[in-house]
Amino acid sequence: MKDTHWIIGPGAIGRLLAHSLSPLTATTLIGRRALPEQQAVTTPEGEQRLQHLKLCTLEQIAPKAHALPGYLHITTKAMAAETALASLADVTPTTTPLILWQNGFLAQPRITHAWPGPVLCATTTEGAYLTGDDSVVHAGHGHTFIGDLNNQHGGLAQALAQTLNQAGLGATAVDDIRSRLWQKLAVNAAINPLVALNGVRNGELRDAAYSGQVVAVVKEVAAIMIAEGTQPPSEATDENAWLSMVWQVVKNTANNKASMLQDVEAKRPTERGAILGPLIESAQRHGLAYKVLRELDEALAEVEASYLGNL
Repeated sequence: MKDTHWIIGPGAIGRLLAHSLSPLTATTLIGRRALPEQQAVTTPEGEQRLQHLKLCTLEQIAPKAHALPGYLHITTKAMAAETALASLADVTPTTTPLILWQNGFLAQPRITHAWPGPVLCATTTEGAYLTGDDSVVHAGHGHTFIGDLNNQHGGLAQALAQTLNQAGLGATAVDDIRSRLWQKLAVNAAINPLVALNGVRNGELRDAAYSGQVVAVVKEVAAIMIAEGTQPPSEATDENAWLSMVWQVVKNTANNKASMLQDVEAKRPTERGAILGPLIESAQRHGLAYKVLRELDEALAEVEASYLGNL
């Protein structure tokens, strides 16, 4: 069915998508373990809604039991995206369009290169977090941009954006998704590692204790963005433009607890490889400084090792 959506990864974005799409189209949310089918979503306006979602484990998915997907959304963490896709490869036609919702710029190029069918990438500012196995909070309205890295599937991106808009999630199809992913990567690199290492909310980065570290990160990141041909979403193109963009996001998300901090507090692997990894690799390729980025990556690796037990 063209309008059938499979969503693998019942985290915050995965469940928000399922809640939004289910009233409009056949939607199945897939995870590694069973979850209650009666799920709650709290809207940004504070209203709680109960909804019966179609939930399956990976073991329960079979072509005869479920309509094959018209779209497969992968909403796992970046480091789990390829494994998640592999777990469904036997029951997903290779012509099925994939939609990747990961942070960073690690899974997107790899999967785009490996998957025979269309691969769309989504970058979103929708705010959401889980409060249990049966509830998700839609913390704030945002916007989602959708496109593919090779700019070959504009019609498909337009159709999906239209569906998301009908589902109440603002979305726009774009032909510059690569730049938008790098822009978000720049912001994530300047915010996520610092809040995760210091155990603070985003807004606290404006304090004197941390603001200098933000500036040091952005200095390296801005040079990498220029080398990659990625411009900030403003008319200015220098380092200050990137710094202004980061400070604006810090202001807009002052009370947020960044996902990397949530991962550290929950003793989970972080997305440092997807966020810092591409920047460090690019700096090495272009012969640019990356001392601050390397130190952040090493510090996060030590923190992870303290609770995961692997260096």
